[in-house]
Amino acid sequence: MAVQLLITDRNLVVQGDPLDGWTNLDATKRFNEPGSGSVDLPARPDVMAQLQPGNRVVVIRDGAVWMAGPMEIPADFTWSVTEEPGWGRVTISFSDDLATVAGYITWPAPASAWTAQPANTHRQITGTNAETIIRSLINENCGPGALAERRIPAFVLDSVAGAGTATTVNTRFEPLLDTCRRIAVDGGRIGFRTRQDLGQIKFGCYAPRDRTSTARFSIGLGNLRSIQAKQSAPTVTHALIAGTEPSMGTTGRTHLQVADTAAAAAWWRVEQYVDGSAANDVNGELTQAGKEEIAGGAAPVELATVTVDTPDLKAGRDFDLGDKVTVALPYGVEVADLVRSIHLQATPDSGEYVTTLVGSPEATTDPQMVKALRTLGRRLGRLETR
Repeated sequence: MAVQLLITDRNLVVQGDPLDGWTNLDATKRFNEPGSGSVDLPARPDVMAQLQPGNRVVVIRDGAVWMAGPMEIPADFTWSVTEEPGWGRVTISFSDDLATVAGYITWPAPASAWTAQPANTHRQITGTNAETIIRSLINENCGPGALAERRIPAFVLDSVAGAGTATTVNTRFEPLLDTCRRIAVDGGRIGFRTRQDLGQIKFGCYAPRDRTSTARFSIGLGNLRSIQAKQSAPTVTHALIAGTEPSMGTTGRTHLQVADTAAAAAWWRVEQYVDGSAANDVNGELTQAGKEEIAGGAAPVELATVTVDTPDLKAGRDFDLGDKVTVALPYGVEVADLVRSIHLQATPDSGEYVTTLVGSPEATTDPQMVKALRTLGRRLGRLETR
């Protein structure tokens, strides 16, 4: 078995011997989202002693850290005289280290104490690329540049990758990871991730690669498990944004239009009103809000494809999270889309089984609920400035 499991504390200090006796490992890495996993173990005293709040699971595959992060449920214990004799069994549920980042919100003045946060102020970063903005937000809210009480232990910034295009951010009390995702989409659809290396948790950005010519999946190649494909009409082609309400004695409210003219020509015009309250377009804030609305209402092929590793094409070796790959549909159409998640299943008896999900974001989430929650979060933050 090429998989090894370790438990560390929050400072990445190993807590005991590698875990043995496990019967089932299930771990999924996700593009720009926290990963998740679980493992079943015998509930021996030496195992239970390591399962303390704040500790982490490290999954090592083929000699390298494949996934690592905090235990969300350190011990789900089961014992029965008929089903689980002896020590019983325990299931650990864990995430990767992006889950820790997800626990933070964006402060408008991150260098100041919570009690000194200013009213009617946003955190703005302009005139630079998406990677620089994301790194700045991470560093000042939970990284080495944050207030001491907000720093994640052993957390540092990874090497600069030079990824992304120029964009801007205007945020206040939004979930930090949601803000980073928004910037990543608007600034060139880049990726970000954490990785454990040399006793540190390193956060970095990267530019997904085009693997459409080398990473190909089809029924004939034997590397497809399932396919579901659907194309729908756009829900937005013209975002009509209204900025800050004018105050007494000022000029009228700013109005701006952002359009996907190609989608409107191919389908039809669909207008959507966007409330840009507490914003103006000095730093492109209204334009960005319109782009987000257009992106959320676009009409791509919604592709949910589960692939399987073969000797000729393996996840992590030939392609990775965020890379664009090609899927050949049975009726002669080829679709290029992003790798959204990589799923590892392993047992001591049957070995490893790795599958990959390729497709649009809608393939892995409830888009309406996710969109509603994230929009609500941004609007609640804007209300704080009124």
